[in-house]
Amino acid sequence: MTAPKTAEKYNSQASAYEAYIFHTPVGRLETELYLTALGDATGLTVLDLGGGTGLRARQAVERGAARVDVVDISSGMMRIGKDHAERSGLGDRIRWFEADVSQPLGASQEDLKQWEGRYDIVLANWVFDHASSREMLEGMWQNVAAFLRPGGRFLTVYLYNARIGNEATGDQYGILLKNFEQIPGGLKYWCVLGGNDPPMEFEATSMEVMYSGSTELFDKFELEGVRALKLEDTKTVQSDPQFWEPVVQRPFLKYVTAQKKAAPGGSGH
Repeated sequence: MTAPKTAEKYNSQASAYEAYIFHTPVGRLETELYLTALGDATGLTVLDLGGGTGLRARQAVERGAARVDVVDISSGMMRIGKDHAERSGLGDRIRWFEADVSQPLGASQEDLKQWEGRYDIVLANWVFDHASSREMLEGMWQNVAAFLRPGGRFLTVYLYNARIGNEATGDQYGILLKNFEQIPGGLKYWCVLGGNDPPMEFEATSMEVMYSGSTELFDKFELEGVRALKLEDTKTVQSDPQFWEPVVQRPFLKYVTAQKKAAPGGSGH
């Protein structure tokens, strides 16, 4: 999906996204994975690429982050996010930037450029699953590498085990992936998110270099200590192992943390 089409789709369904996170099993699982990976954010600066309505940004601020900068292509999502942040009393610590995260942010966003190489944490939640080409995907990764400080942490969730079938996605979990088509370097498919009536639906694209489980791009962009969080370690899964067994056996999402290599001879701070 092209950047304008992505923006148009999310603008039209902006109010539905957080309902998916709050009201579906997989949304709650993803939240636990994120908060586990985030940990104590006291005093830290965070860049949220593709941050949408800023839910993860608000959660980072609630856990002590000094500031979170949200970058998203959807003005509608961010408009809702600003309202949520203000009503939650968190607006003074969240900034909003409308931009395509597959393009160099330092060139288009002057207020962000001064923060290149300085963020303690960079988030990319489901962003990579909107890359319709290897070039577009690497553009996203370039921003991760450009803005994360040496020793800083990268947190990301993305599609894993593509075309796993409906036994691990569907109404019982709150997400359905269907109509897969091969595209150069990856797959195009339809994503249906529950939590709303009607559900939120959009086209997504994922590159094989990501959903195959490869660490090629982590290595290329100098991220080390790559670690995938285990679904079976979450309280969400442990509360109902039988319900979650298909997902644990053949997971359709992967939550990964990594760290930017420290400068030679430096501490990373």
